Amino acid sequence: MKNLLDRNLKAYIIYALVVFLSSVPAYFLIMDFIWRSELHEHNEIVAFRAKERFKRLANDPAALHRSIETWNSIQPEAAIMPVNAMDEDSVYTIYREIRLAGHEELDRFHGLITYFIVGDQAFRITIETNIEESYETIAAITAVTAVFFFLLLGGFLLLNKKLSRRLWAPFHETVGKLEAYDLKSQTQILLPETNIIEFEALQAGIRKLISGNIAAYREQREFTENASHELQTPLAIVQSKLDLFLQTDGLTEAQSGIIEEANHSLSRVSRINRNLVLLAKIDNGQFAAEELLELLPVTRELSQEMEDFLAEKHIHLVLDAHSRGAVTGNRALVEIMLTNLFMNAIRHSPYESEIRISIFDNMIEVANSGTQPLPEDKLFKRFSAAAVHSTGTGLGLAIVRQVSLLYGWQVGYRFSDGMHRFTVGFAGGSET
Repeated sequence: MKNLLDRNLKAYIIYALVVFLSSVPAYFLIMDFIWRSELHEHNEIVAFRAKERFKRLANDPAALHRSIETWNSIQPEAAIMPVNAMDEDSVYTIYREIRLAGHEELDRFHGLITYFIVGDQAFRITIETNIEESYETIAAITAVTAVFFFLLLGGFLLLNKKLSRRLWAPFHETVGKLEAYDLKSQTQILLPETNIIEFEALQAGIRKLISGNIAAYREQREFTENASHELQTPLAIVQSKLDLFLQTDGLTEAQSGIIEEANHSLSRVSRINRNLVLLAKIDNGQFAAEELLELLPVTRELSQEMEDFLAEKHIHLVLDAHSRGAVTGNRALVEIMLTNLFMNAIRHSPYESEIRISIFDNMIEVANSGTQPLPEDKLFKRFSAAAVHSTGTGLGLAIVRQVSLLYGWQVGYRFSDGMHRFTVGFAGGSET
């Protein structure tokens, strides 16, 4: 994963580098053209002055001859030669050694060949100028440009990073608030103020989305709570009628069996209904009272209440207390959470097996015998597949998870040494 800003910055850097590299040959061609144009103009001026000087000697052939010899001796490569006829002016560029310079490197010369007449004689004059210095000039300009380019690029990177950090601050703060937001709080999220149109549009969309989710969450919770409350009375009436009907004289054995099965299913529906009401109360925050509890005496008390269930399956309970396990929470919810863990272990333990309850400073573990691991992703969900085939309501572990979430505890499961091990950590933090 890469930062969004880095992606754009990389593209900008590559583009700037391509432009810079492309500018080097462009610099060279443009500067060379300007340099040669200026030298051509210089050669024309020199040639014009020489022509005028030689034309003024038209009436003195001896002086003209001496001047031409002097010119040719000083500039042998740019000699003045008599020709038979005039011709068009021309220019050229040539690489050759400078004989008088004493080195063997080739230098570049820009030359002009032009013609003039003195008396009845036509002459050809050649003017040459060394343009080798243009390479050094171009190289210097390129080097200076490169220095300023990298200074500009470095400054751009630093400024862009600093400005972007400030620019994207509202976005990162918004993401942080979204990650920490809990829909169960049923409050509107407080987003940072911003004067950037795009971020303001994003925040408006988030507020609208959260408002809709809060409304839907409230409606769903109220429906569950109301439906569960409304079902309690008719379920109790139906169960009472079935009990009375079961006591009626003259029932056959088959009729009694059908009533027993209906009564058993009705009892399970009643337990599901009570658990749904309990979950709705937890969601509504109706267990606000908290106190400091010790898990060890609570566990012993609950164990005594479950002796009949343990005896029915000949299960041996081992209480391994490494600590008294002090926690802070609502007593009723803590007892419900522990009861659900214990009943889950009893319900899914084979006959004549063992259940081990271990209490530590910041954790309690309930372990029961098993043959293979359970699907962890479904264990703590309401009416999960793991609970469908059991005699439970499918809400026991979901309530354990809900209570743990309420107090920031960590509920977990693992399978080791042939034992299912359900744990609740009380150190706070996210669920594992």
